[in-house]
Amino acid sequence: MGLGMTTVLVVDDSRLARDMVSHVIASLHPDWTIVVAAGGEEALQKVGTSAPAAAVVDYNMPGMDGLTLAAGLIERFPGLPIGILTANVQEALKKKAEALGCRFIAKPITSDKIRAFLSEAGLSEPKP
Repeated sequence: MGLGMTTVLVVDDSRLARDMVSHVIASLHPDWTIVVAAGGEEALQKVGTSAPAAAVVDYNMPGMDGLTLAAGLIERFPGLPIGILTANVQEALKKKAEALGCRFIAKPITSDKIRAFLSEAGLSEPKP
């Protein structure tokens, strides 16, 4: 795929959260492409048939929640690493996410949490 081809999908109905996640990813990996969406439908439209390298998805969104979106993305792109952003990690939610193979990123969002997710997703650590 070569340089500059790594795309990360960021989906959150909060513009502040989208900007924060995007900013962290961009500061770690300036050459990556970040596709942002405010909700599930928009996210599925924007990615189309081109698989992102990873996705960071908010759980609590109007319309389609993050797990429904994650299921849709995984159906389209099996094995896609997805981080679910949530402020309340409930056991039932955790089980559903794990069944899909998703990881949780607990809010508040920090650059360390995003970095850890990207490295767990097998996306290279930036060179210092």
